Amino acid sequence: YDFIEAFVTAVQKRWPHILLQWEDFAGENAIHILDRYRNRLCTFNDDIQGTAAVTTATLLAAGRATGVELKDQRIAMFGSGSAGVGIIQLLVAAMREQGLSESEARQRIYAFNRHGLMVEGDPALRASQLPLARRKNDVAGWQLSGSGPISLLDTVKNAGITVLVGTSAQPGAFTEDIVRAMARNLARPVILPLSNPTSKSEATPQDLLRWTGGKALIGTGSPFPPVEIADRTVRISQTNNSYIFPGLALGILASRAARVTDGMIMAAAKTLASLSPALHEKEGSLRPPIADSRQVGVAVARAVGEAAM
Repeated sequence: YDFIEAFVTAVQKRWPHILLQWEDFAGENAIHILDRYRNRLCTFNDDIQGTAAVTTATLLAAGRATGVELKDQRIAMFGSGSAGVGIIQLLVAAMREQGLSESEARQRIYAFNRHGLMVEGDPALRASQLPLARRKNDVAGWQLSGSGPISLLDTVKNAGITVLVGTSAQPGAFTEDIVRAMARNLARPVILPLSNPTSKSEATPQDLLRWTGGKALIGTGSPFPPVEIADRTVRISQTNNSYIFPGLALGILASRAARVTDGMIMAAAKTLASLSPALHEKEGSLRPPIADSRQVGVAVARAVGEAAM
């Protein structure tokens, strides 16, 4: 932390109008550093805010494509490190814009750490995870498969989970039983195994489509080839920060913003959601083709710059 303070001080002195992007800092360090400096200079953390924006954009697009708004989904966040915490914070903000209160929005999200569903009183919870823990009363009447921590499968069954987001780096964590249980909760469940590289993905698109009869809406953190199922080809959307940070940076610099605000991050997410092919094509993907990234970047930049102004 002393080194980072010296670095930021030197950067501010040499380039007072710099945009500083943080990348690949671990868990609590990433959150603490962003909180420490976000109101002191123009800065953002791509792992926290970029991941949150692209995930929120994907879920907003999925809501429009399926007719089930984000505020009506029940979300399991499997992995609550810095990326998971950032995603939850932006999802709560998006739900509030759709009419829910803060507490109502948080009631729709079930967050997991490496032990299981996070429930109040767990001594393993970190400071950033405390607001994400469920009250004991929330799970008091659940039918559970064991006496230990509450599993993802138990949560899917008892809470009626319709959206599953993975930032756990646990390959194969989204099992057939879990996915089939989700498919009973909603005709078109949304499943986002975001961990990368490919070897860390919580599930493969081929398995997810097979287990849901081709109905799941999927976004992955790593690139996967198209899947052939039921005489059709499903192109797999990559839910990757590269859809966000180039346009975010361009909008910040073009508008000469002094700070990076939550409103600017939300503007990036909403704009990306509006560009989803799934809004216009029945079998369209949730994300535009990566080949369109320059046009996407310009649209995101314009929205971010306007939000800044």
